Amino acid sequence: MLDLKLIQKTPEILEKALRDRHSDIDVQEFLRLDADRRAILTEVEDLKSKRNTASGEVARCKKQGLDAGALLEELGALSARIKELDVKANEAKNAVTHWLMRVPNIPDASVPVGRDENDNVCVRHWGTPREFDFTPKEHGELGQSLEGLDFERASKLSGSRFVVMKKWAARLDRALINFFLDQHTLHEDYIEVAPPYIVTSQTMTGTGQLPKFEEDLFKLRETDLYLIPTAEVPLTNLHAGETLDEEDLPRAYCAATPCFRSEAGAAGKDTRGIIRMHQFNKVEMVRFVHPDASFDELDLMTGHACKLLELLELPYRVITLCTGDMGFGSAKTFDVEVWLPTQKTYREISSCSNCVDFQARRAGIRFKPKGGKASFVHTLNGSGLPTGRTMAALIENGQQRDGSIRLPKVLAPYMNGVTEIEPLPRS
Repeated sequence: MLDLKLIQKTPEILEKALRDRHSDIDVQEFLRLDADRRAILTEVEDLKSKRNTASGEVARCKKQGLDAGALLEELGALSARIKELDVKANEAKNAVTHWLMRVPNIPDASVPVGRDENDNVCVRHWGTPREFDFTPKEHGELGQSLEGLDFERASKLSGSRFVVMKKWAARLDRALINFFLDQHTLHEDYIEVAPPYIVTSQTMTGTGQLPKFEEDLFKLRETDLYLIPTAEVPLTNLHAGETLDEEDLPRAYCAATPCFRSEAGAAGKDTRGIIRMHQFNKVEMVRFVHPDASFDELDLMTGHACKLLELLELPYRVITLCTGDMGFGSAKTFDVEVWLPTQKTYREISSCSNCVDFQARRAGIRFKPKGGKASFVHTLNGSGLPTGRTMAALIENGQQRDGSIRLPKVLAPYMNGVTEIEPLPRS
């Protein structure tokens, strides 16, 4: 959520940000709503002042034995009007809050202005895409032929966009989770957390999933509970309503969880393979940082995601998302995209975002400097990494002519020494 005073004093800043984001949200609507709210509050304060004066007059009349009937009648009318206005003031406040909850974050000045993914800016490449001397197979096809991915039985169980992983694929999924967590906790500064997978609407609101993205969420019927779309939600809200000490910053967490997404707005996209699923496993990184350091911390977090791909020997590139392609709560986002040979392109595998104080305002997360006034922390989040997309990249980049899949050496300790998924014997 944005700073209310910023919008009140400099609405032109938000108007430009919304134009850059190609949003149709009308700032003038906010100014009208806020003006109505303030007018009601001003009238209420004026009436309360008159009521206090009238109450004093009633007390004086009673003390002097004078008739206070008219004053009492006036006092009753004032109280009735104040009660009526209190209801309107609450309605006006809710209208302003509802408007604010729908407004995306303001892009940082360093973010390129653009309409969509075609206007994103490549920052760097790592690795060289492999040249095949045979036609590589798509990861879903190869995964099925090696009896690791079973889409047919998953469809029988749950419908489309689910997968049953078996044998080497199930082990590889588990291996990737353990490898990612070990890298983050043993070689970086993250604290591992095992959070709930079901959270309240208030928790979803704290990170910006609600109210805007409700159709993309799975809600438990007749409850106020939702399945998490990412561990960013419970991890960021760990400190909701808290004030941290300045010396506690930065504070970093990571978690491996399943993620549940209805993908309501993604019809027809990536229907083959395991690129876009309703349920998938992912390790998430979240950082709570000092405002002065948040963009340096964004570079650091992006580097943590990239390090995983380098250790896995997977070519990737890093791009800066333009204003029109950024997520709702982000002030700046780097996407890390991994090379997929069969698509002959890079595909997103990690998205690292600096939300500045946007989520902290919604969730009430502050820090207190020594001798200073408490202010909002900056929050960052990033994928580190999703196992499904990582597995897709490993299968496609590591496949051999004979149908086997070579795995990077770094995974051998997590795969009980296995470095190659061998083709099935021909019948």
